[in-house]
Amino acid sequence: MNQVDNLPFIQRAFETGGPVMYVIALIGLFSIILIVERWLALSSSRINRREFNENIFGMILKGDLKQALAFCDARPAPLTNTIKAGLVAVLNKRPDEEVQVAMDAAVLRETPKLEGWTPFLAVFGNVSVLAGLLGTIAGMIRSFGAVATADNATKAQELSNGISHALNCTAFGLIVSIICIVTYAYFQMQIQRAENELMESSMQMLNLVAANREKIRD
Repeated sequence: MNQVDNLPFIQRAFETGGPVMYVIALIGLFSIILIVERWLALSSSRINRREFNENIFGMILKGDLKQALAFCDARPAPLTNTIKAGLVAVLNKRPDEEVQVAMDAAVLRETPKLEGWTPFLAVFGNVSVLAGLLGTIAGMIRSFGAVATADNATKAQELSNGISHALNCTAFGLIVSIICIVTYAYFQMQIQRAENELMESSMQMLNLVAANREKIRD
């Protein structure tokens, strides 16, 4: 038994996996930072849509758009910013088409804020797999190269080291990739849901304004 065998499992995996293991670890670190950042960003942008709509639509029905604007200003989020854009257009006496255009433009501005750097999770997932494959190939090259020049007494040990190198890189790359791809899919689902809520609420607000313009006060 050599000294590497006495190391803790993770440290032993890095020792036998070679330099590629550190590349995959760096990708994993960036991925974790991005996951935490997106989680916090999406959590902070989330509001109770039903409660918000009830309040804002009630103010519109009463014709008090200035109160509705103040209500949106007190709760900055993609949904409130979208509705606020429409309310400003209504206060400026713009026609329904321009009100819708204002809210559509707001949706286009808010969507990149929701997405952030999320697409890079898919990139990190693919790169980690490729890095693991690179480590696997390097390990096999090292293994067969060592076996070709080793004596009979050490051939088995050299072959074992090379295979261990390859499998550690493969496993670590797959672990990082799975985490990236699963969280990417989850964030994409949350982003798509938020975008649908923006569009649905903006359409509801426009219909409500169109039906109650005579109640709106300056």
